[in-house]
Amino acid sequence: MEIEIYADVVCPWCYIGKRRLEQALESHDGEVTVRYRPFQLDPSPVPEPRPLVDAMAAKFGGPDRVRQMFGQVTEVAAQVGLKLDFDRAVAANTFDAHRLVAWATDRGRAAETVDALYRAHFTDGVDVGSRAALATLAAEVGLDAAEARRFLDSGERVAELSDELATARQIGVTSVPTFVLAGRYAVTGAQEPETLLAALAEVDRREAEAD
Repeated sequence: MEIEIYADVVCPWCYIGKRRLEQALESHDGEVTVRYRPFQLDPSPVPEPRPLVDAMAAKFGGPDRVRQMFGQVTEVAAQVGLKLDFDRAVAANTFDAHRLVAWATDRGRAAETVDALYRAHFTDGVDVGSRAALATLAAEVGLDAAEARRFLDSGERVAELSDELATARQIGVTSVPTFVLAGRYAVTGAQEPETLLAALAEVDRREAEAD
């Protein structure tokens, strides 16, 4: 079964959803291939790095409300072993980060790169909109930093990624994470491992009946 994960690397629930899926797969007997699909929560340009708390405050009713929201998701993340440090997080446009994931996918390092991006943004306070920072992250997962930087500075995958982002909207992906199982069944949100495991079993059953 192929599982397509539509997600953004600055989405905390996507980070949690990825970890919960991994927990579900530990108990799933079937063969699974995971493919990472791009989605941008906010495609607006970010001219210069700024603290995420400040960037979100204008959208969600001020810094106190934002810190309350961040506190809640931080507690949930901790339950699956993830550390989120929103005081360090930097607002960023993720277009180039998604390009890096596509480039890393071709080199067999997709999952490691996605994890590195989540960790960089949510734990280490790295600006994942910076091409220099992205090249450094590529090196951390065993890829060539100089090659990654050349790719990011080129126009490669720009049109392709724009098309993929548009396709996500066209097929009805409006929130993330969204998991598409076997190309036909969608599960939305950072569901508990048990829920995801049940969905996997149901899709296996339906696909077997269809055969």
